[in-house]
Amino acid sequence: MASNDKEVATEVLPFFRVYKDGTIERLLGSPIVPPSHEDPETGVSSKDITISQNPTISARLYLPKLTQPNQKLPILVYFHGGAFVVESAFSLDHHRYLNDLVSQGQVVAVSVEYRLAPEHSLPIAYEDSWAAFQWVASHSIDNKVDKEPWLENHGDFKRVFTGGDSAGANIAHNMTMKAGLEGLHGGVKILGAFFTHPFFWGSKPIGSESTVDHEKSLPCRLWDYIFSEAPDGIDNPRMNPFGPGAPSLAKLGCSRLLVTVAGIDVLRDRGVFYYNAMKESGWEGEVELIEVEGEDHAFQILNFGTEKAKKLNKRLASFLLK
Repeated sequence: MASNDKEVATEVLPFFRVYKDGTIERLLGSPIVPPSHEDPETGVSSKDITISQNPTISARLYLPKLTQPNQKLPILVYFHGGAFVVESAFSLDHHRYLNDLVSQGQVVAVSVEYRLAPEHSLPIAYEDSWAAFQWVASHSIDNKVDKEPWLENHGDFKRVFTGGDSAGANIAHNMTMKAGLEGLHGGVKILGAFFTHPFFWGSKPIGSESTVDHEKSLPCRLWDYIFSEAPDGIDNPRMNPFGPGAPSLAKLGCSRLLVTVAGIDVLRDRGVFYYNAMKESGWEGEVELIEVEGEDHAFQILNFGTEKAKKLNKRLASFLLK
């Protein structure tokens, strides 16, 4: 934690503060917790692994309680939220959330620990996430050495899913687009993707977004700071899938898609717009929208255990089980 007597260089509230000596103080986020062998609530086991030493990319893997020794399960590659600047694959909030989702959805999950801005400006988080996804896909290749045992013994590479919340849903969208355009190792195909409260934005307000000082909105200020060199700024296709130069959504590299939004979330209209754009894009998959009225951004994680959070997690699990 930075001391109060240091001089602030810049701040993007409520996320972080940067001091003139280079210190970064994060103002949000849940504590880091260790993995667990058979979580007492769910029976899910987890462990932390290193995907790459240089650059440093790691992940937390989750395995539900097995009914057979060599049971094959769908694979979920998950990207945590936190506006690209806070939270972690190892944080309490996401650990308990994924324990529950893995238990209900009966998947082997890989929760990717990508490097955070502002220390690591975008597009580094996207590059780390793609490297992690390709690492997972490489386990489908017979001659790969040093395979991760949980993926090798229990992963079904014909049933691969991806998903994420908030900025993680943004990353999951971009990874699924990249998979559709470039392909994954071993010819792996993504069966389904779920984007929960996806963090999309753009230079022109839509729906109920404020038309006053839109360019000074929090998403604009955050994006400008953490990805200052982004071509087209906030309309870069990574943040605005409908912006100029964005690839056609018809190229999305999965066959099933679930988009979820929260009724009073400032990002709600972007998620609905994305759902409608997917339906009209010519994409040949199945897309579904779920809206939870009266709830705010990332409630299923921040208000974990409430009735509406439980209901949404059950719905996401059924998407994985289908």
